[in-house]
Amino acid sequence: MTNETRDRITELLTSLVSIETENPPGNEREAAEFIDDWFREEGIESVLVDEPNAARPQVAARVGEGDPTVVLNGHIDVVPAGDGDQWSNPPYEPTIEDDVLYGRGSADMKAGVAVAMLATVDIATAVDAGEFEGTVVFHAAMGEETAEPGTKTLLEAEYTGDYGIVLEPTSLRTATSEKGLAWYEITVAGDPSHASRPDHGTNAISNARPVLEALETYDAEVRTREDDLLGCSYATVTEFEAGTKENVVPESATITVDRRFLPSETAEQIDSEIDEILATVEVDHGIETTWRRTRTYESAEIPVDSRLAEVVRDHSAAVADVPAQPWGIQASTDVRNLVNDAGMEAITWGPGELDQAHTYDECIELSEVVRGYEVLYRVLEDLFES
Repeated sequence: MTNETRDRITELLTSLVSIETENPPGNEREAAEFIDDWFREEGIESVLVDEPNAARPQVAARVGEGDPTVVLNGHIDVVPAGDGDQWSNPPYEPTIEDDVLYGRGSADMKAGVAVAMLATVDIATAVDAGEFEGTVVFHAAMGEETAEPGTKTLLEAEYTGDYGIVLEPTSLRTATSEKGLAWYEITVAGDPSHASRPDHGTNAISNARPVLEALETYDAEVRTREDDLLGCSYATVTEFEAGTKENVVPESATITVDRRFLPSETAEQIDSEIDEILATVEVDHGIETTWRRTRTYESAEIPVDSRLAEVVRDHSAAVADVPAQPWGIQASTDVRNLVNDAGMEAITWGPGELDQAHTYDECIELSEVVRGYEVLYRVLEDLFES
């Protein structure tokens, strides 16, 4: 790989990281406009897509002709940087030290977006030169961090294909499956009173104890459900809120449950399980509860021996010495939209360590980003020549 390629990648990634795209609230516009302008300067016609939110446009581009069509998908929103004092350098002033680039979004996932942008331009040049036939569709999606339908909207607008690569940080490992995620908000009822007369009310915190115990038992049960690539399911209580004032017996308590589930499970099945748990608590303890599912990322999987997975594994092993055995990712990504909604053969793969996502001093090794570009270009060559 030439120094010119490394310089191009470094310049592009630095530019992307320097644009603050925090979600919430959803500041993708500046980055989307930068990407659109960059493509046009490179001679690629791209589109700013106003759906599903005109204030937060997405970018789509299509290059080449013929089959197969490969979708390169990335999201441009990042989680908030948090307390700036916890960062060694300002999170949106990218800093390079010893081949490592620091900044919010560097790993999750602007490195993947940069790699996809460069591969799209370079493959267009090769197709125009008649070296091979095929089509690349590029996505820069909004709202991934908060489960908004950015990628889904792009697919519905027919920016779809035969194969798909979602360029999340996987250390260049090829994930053919991923866990789903459902968040549940359970409200436990009580009856308020002054704390000087606590027996005149019903303390919602006390009422929550049997609910928490039932959820602990449920977590133990779902952990027995296992997948060869993804491990086990989880049902984890992550938040508990109650009370309005120090001297008031709380009239309600809210429990948040983070439910990670396998491709063999569905959100609707889990809804029924939550219903059953709370109905049992009500019968056994006379405690009233209500619940709602606040966010859902469906699970997804394709065969481990799919054509796309085998090609990406082979080139990742050859270029970056990455393990080639089948693997699944426990995080949730937009690959579910490509697989479940569009019926595509799609994987999650990209440069960077998943452990860097959402951390202070988020960073990525530039040499891995360069290797990621080389792998991706070879994958496209391979798919287009076959």
